[in-house]
Amino acid sequence: MDFVTSCVRLFLRHRVRAIARYATRAEDIQRHTLAYLVRQASHTQWGREHGYGTIRSYEDFAAQVPIGNYATLKPYIMKMMDGGRNILWKGLVTRFATSSGTTSDAVKFIPVSRRHLKHGHMKGGRDVTATYLDANHRSRISRGHSLILSGNFAPQYSRGRIKAGDISACMAEAIPPFLRKLLHIEPPLEISQLQDIHEKYDAISDVIARKNLVSFSGLPNWNIMLLELAMKKAGARTAEELWPNMEFFAHGGTSLVPYRHRLNELFPSGRLHFIENYNATEGFFGVQTDLSDPAMTLMLDYDAFYEFIPMDVYGKPEAKAVPVWKAKTGVDYAVIVSTSSGLWRYDIGDVVRFTRKTPYRFVIVGRTHQSINVWGEDLSVQQAEKALERACRRCGAMVKEFTVAPVCLEDTTGWHQWLVEFGKEPASQEEFAAVLDDMLKEKDHDYMHFRAHGGVKPLTVVSARPGLFYDWLDAKGKMGGQHKIPRLCDTRKYIDELLEMNQK
Repeated sequence: MDFVTSCVRLFLRHRVRAIARYATRAEDIQRHTLAYLVRQASHTQWGREHGYGTIRSYEDFAAQVPIGNYATLKPYIMKMMDGGRNILWKGLVTRFATSSGTTSDAVKFIPVSRRHLKHGHMKGGRDVTATYLDANHRSRISRGHSLILSGNFAPQYSRGRIKAGDISACMAEAIPPFLRKLLHIEPPLEISQLQDIHEKYDAISDVIARKNLVSFSGLPNWNIMLLELAMKKAGARTAEELWPNMEFFAHGGTSLVPYRHRLNELFPSGRLHFIENYNATEGFFGVQTDLSDPAMTLMLDYDAFYEFIPMDVYGKPEAKAVPVWKAKTGVDYAVIVSTSSGLWRYDIGDVVRFTRKTPYRFVIVGRTHQSINVWGEDLSVQQAEKALERACRRCGAMVKEFTVAPVCLEDTTGWHQWLVEFGKEPASQEEFAAVLDDMLKEKDHDYMHFRAHGGVKPLTVVSARPGLFYDWLDAKGKMGGQHKIPRLCDTRKYIDELLEMNQK
């Protein structure tokens, strides 16, 4: 028996019990959370402008505070970054998380208060461990080291006490040095804070190649790159050979589907547990609390109040948000959050679907603005990834990265062009494209309809040279951290840049 792991499990059991109460007290917990947020912000500039002192219920809140986005809050956030106090949240906020997506060249700055960092993001990391240990009593994680891959603060956006950068950098900074040492967290902070991404990854791979890793966390693509680099230095054929005691991978930020095959190759025994979490720039919202259920539990006591807009009315004048206790299973919703960092009825751009209500569990469907709907086919990221996964199984292929964009003809018809970096090429690329097209018809009824009636022609697949997507991110200064490949886009802005680099 691992005595230290057992003590950690016992210490964290109160969180397991608290999460279990989500099943019966969702409305009470969320109404209490909203009351706290409104009360704490009642004397801020935003609170005064929106009459927070008169809000007594969720119904009052919904009537007095408009649903908005980054453009709505940007003037207030800029004041906060200039050192303004009591603007969106009480006191001075000194940390701002930069947006991580590649779908917009404009940088967004999301405030991260000390309160929300502690009771949101850091609490989420703790609950991943708590629920994992509760589910796996054979765990021995205290005997090894944990790789937590984080990004950096950006010097160009930081001044004085104000710092801006990846949310993972804010989280890494918040872990006291003694706790990093006690919990065997790698890499050391001085390496984690290196600005040159290539120097940083080289240094991290040196460290972890010599450590007994038992867990790792972060975005799948960057973790795979780092594990492979360490394996190469150690001369290991698989990650499991180098780290035989690895127990789990806590992943989030992007779907695991395109990376699952490679991870299975790295850990061929099948003993590695995959734990998904929903740690967005705006907050930590979900944890996979049941290893047998791929859906995540909506974390109700993280200083975040949730609302949801059905996607069938999203963006329309009649669209209205509903609180979590009125949400239904099987419906696609845009996520709206209010947090103790000063985000108020903020549209974070994600789409989720609840699979059950006791407790509320959900899967991420995609992004509100990352889809392709040029001809009415309404292709989502989830549909594209699932179809790609099935096509790979059928054709014996393996995909590392991909992106999709439309090719529009003058006669108003066209097709989807897929740019794919294969880890293992299919025997026939034409056959792979045909199978992928068939898989999309099965997954997307709208796509099937418009393919059948001639509005959308058969898709095409272009092979990307090895490393193309990482080279593209590197050229944009978006290597590492929370940066991701845009999977779907209605325009050809990104794919044309990639295709040009591919030809060179």
